[in-house]
Amino acid sequence: MTPLLKKLATLIPTLIGVTLVAFFMIRLIPGDPIEIMVGERRLDPVAHAALMAKLGLDQPLVVQYFRYVGELLQGNLGTSIVTREPVLGEFLVLFPATIELAFAALLLAVVGGLALGVAAALKRGSWLDQAVMALATVGNSMPVFWWGLILIMFFSVGLEWTPVSGRVAIEYDIPFVTGFMLVDTLLSDEPGSWRSAVLHLALPATVLGTIPMAVVARMTRSSMLEVLREDYMRTARAKGLPPGRIVVVHGLRNALIPVLTVLGLQVGGLLGGAVLTETIFSWPGIGKWLIEAIARRDYPVVQAGILVSALTFIVVNLVVDLLYGVVNPRLRGGGH
Repeated sequence: MTPLLKKLATLIPTLIGVTLVAFFMIRLIPGDPIEIMVGERRLDPVAHAALMAKLGLDQPLVVQYFRYVGELLQGNLGTSIVTREPVLGEFLVLFPATIELAFAALLLAVVGGLALGVAAALKRGSWLDQAVMALATVGNSMPVFWWGLILIMFFSVGLEWTPVSGRVAIEYDIPFVTGFMLVDTLLSDEPGSWRSAVLHLALPATVLGTIPMAVVARMTRSSMLEVLREDYMRTARAKGLPPGRIVVVHGLRNALIPVLTVLGLQVGGLLGGAVLTETIFSWPGIGKWLIEAIARRDYPVVQAGILVSALTFIVVNLVVDLLYGVVNPRLRGGGH
């Protein structure tokens, strides 16, 4: 069995475990979803029991779980208890917003983290090195909600440079084409809408990308310091190769293996941090959707959100494993 097939085989027990956690954990939270669904209205016991039976919540948990798994195998994520809309439909509308936010944060983390890490390694012991490491330590320590509020107070309230919430200004009517606002605004004929979308994305992406950027910067510096001491780096310098080629081709490429590992793990942090970030900035993604669903005990929505988030994390780490062979061809045959 090839390393790729071995990794794919591990997905099955992992996904089974995720379905168990997603199904049973939400049911441990106190509260009656029927009472939350009907709001202030009072239901007599007969009506309450009828609603429980209609939603299938009167059956034993084991029966409910296997029914849930059976629907998953048919591609059905269930129906929202609150909105009575298919969960898959709601998810497909909201997921692009989370992907756009996470991708922007990841881009910031990769570009900023690699640049700062390489600069710190090349100037080891200098004021630049100390400043980068200090900023990385602070960035890695800041709570997401606190950092988000600080940026809102400074850039939105104080300087009035960026909006506080949403994805685009309310005066723009952007048709839903791809779900990615940066793309849909480009496709629309609304002048100024793309700039508005960028400004709305700037603060949430910065908040979400700060911790991953700090982690990538520290790991890049550490890995580059090891690579810079290798014999092949001295050989490259002795051959008179351009400094940029030495650093990027011979240095950074070999230093990327541990950075890729850390980057794959940071995707989980991006998905977890998106819940807080989307709540702070009223970003209409699956993070905010999940928080509202937990408060309303909307079991199918919570189950779908957890399952898809876990699946995304697993797939990204699988892609990272495959990238090892691209960055370092010597790792292709043996797996990692």
